[in-house]
Amino acid sequence: MEREFFYNFGKLLYKFDNYYAEFAKRSGIKPNLMWILYALDDGMYHSQKEISVSWDIPITTINTIVKELDNDGYVNLIHIKGKRREMNIILTEKGKEYSKIILKDIYEIEKKVYDKLNERIRINDDLEFLLNELNECKGDK
Repeated sequence: MEREFFYNFGKLLYKFDNYYAEFAKRSGIKPNLMWILYALDDGMYHSQKEISVSWDIPITTINTIVKELDNDGYVNLIHIKGKRREMNIILTEKGKEYSKIILKDIYEIEKKVYDKLNERIRINDDLEFLLNELNECKGDK
């Protein structure tokens, strides 16, 4: 029973990941760039380390993409007081417009799907619980 659950879960997870990767490709960007724009599009300051931990994207990948975004004028890098090398990243006005163009369609699709979920929306809590349990069991092996 549990094997079948995780087998099907793995297939679905891969299909979700592929759906967003295909969306990024259709938008003319790489999936990691899409996820970094997605992370930054909340209007908050984020460090590369924070994005790496929260989104499980390698710090080297984030660093490369952030340098490109900075060179293109899409982000501002702001030194974090008390941190020697760590910088906060925030979208510039140009970056907000770029994100809006890139992410507009996926946000609309997500809203349509979200509206259909209604009270079944506990899925994020359930997925977070599942991930936490898997991480706890990692130490057992």
